[in-house]
Amino acid sequence: MWELLRNRRFIDFKFRRQVPIGPYIADFVCLSARLVVELDGGQHSESKTDAARDTWLRGQNFRIIRVWNNELHENRDGVMEAIWFALQEVRP
Repeated sequence: MWELLRNRRFIDFKFRRQVPIGPYIADFVCLSARLVVELDGGQHSESKTDAARDTWLRGQNFRIIRVWNNELHENRDGVMEAIWFALQEVRP
């Protein structure tokens, strides 16, 4: 995922990885767009901890995209498109 997000591959949007936000650490975040991208494996399925974390992050005006590991490997272009559309939502 980092290879897809690094070096401003989404033009004006800079992503950072492993960013502390309050009591949590986001896998990837674009602070200017307030967008968090989480890369999840099977251990995150129906996780109450993740649900609480998402609720807290949304309360801080972050949007969250959760990407499953297998989705990234099987549909890389679709993942990139979803991130691109989420970033476009912040443009005036």
